[in-house]
Amino acid sequence: MSLILIIAIAVIAGAAATSMGGKKKQQQLTQSRAADARADAQRWIERLGSQVLTISGSDTASTQAMADASERYNAANSAMSTAQTEKEFLLARESALEGLHYVNAAREIMGMPAGPELPPLEGQRRAGQVTERRTIEHEGQTITASPTASDETPNYYPGGNVAGRPVPAGWYSTPWWAPAMVSGMWSMSSVMMFSMMFSGMAGAPSAAAFEAGYDQGFEDAGAMGDGADMGGEDFGGDAGDFGGGDDGGFFGGDFFGGDGGGFDLGFDLGFD
Repeated sequence: MSLILIIAIAVIAGAAATSMGGKKKQQQLTQSRAADARADAQRWIERLGSQVLTISGSDTASTQAMADASERYNAANSAMSTAQTEKEFLLARESALEGLHYVNAAREIMGMPAGPELPPLEGQRRAGQVTERRTIEHEGQTITASPTASDETPNYYPGGNVAGRPVPAGWYSTPWWAPAMVSGMWSMSSVMMFSMMFSGMAGAPSAAAFEAGYDQGFEDAGAMGDGADMGGEDFGGDAGDFGGGDDGGFFGGDFFGGDGGGFDLGFDLGFD
């Protein structure tokens, strides 16, 4: 065997060993990140669970907020039961954090301490917030947004991304974002509704920003870890993730008046 052939074989063998070592190291890193994400998600889920079990609402708004928190607790546990990757554990964590934001809203209404500051939700900062009370008429529905809870606005949203578009934090007469959360899609009239409700409101995104949506990385939620890729379709989910079905239109049709088209998240959305 010539010296050149021996050298070539040695080089190939060395490259193969290096490649295998690199893949093994990457696999170990991936597994470590997933384990860390699992532990972090479990911590927030347990914290949410203790709040859900020990706090009851004292009025319509706080009761609704705690019902929403309970639903997010169930969603987080469901996600954890099947999660295997870092991304999947991050989604479970996000559900738990959203639930804790609902809990804090309920606690504030009832005059209770809010507790330790929570990490921001995905896209929460860019979603803005309701800074003034407004009421609009849209497709036969009267919709009110307010920075504070009332009997007329008992539905809280902590702010963030729903199916790729921003929903400002605030209190609403009805959860107008719910159909998009179920289906992962917004209706054609949603941009018009958003413009009517939030145009010119300080602290809220523009209608153009709502229509365009935005890239849903985790840069605004640094506590969630680097490198997570939560694209609009993945995070928004689809109808199958939430029970499926046709939402029956944005405000009209079956969603607000009869058959919810499969929309059953296990809590009362306050349409009565």
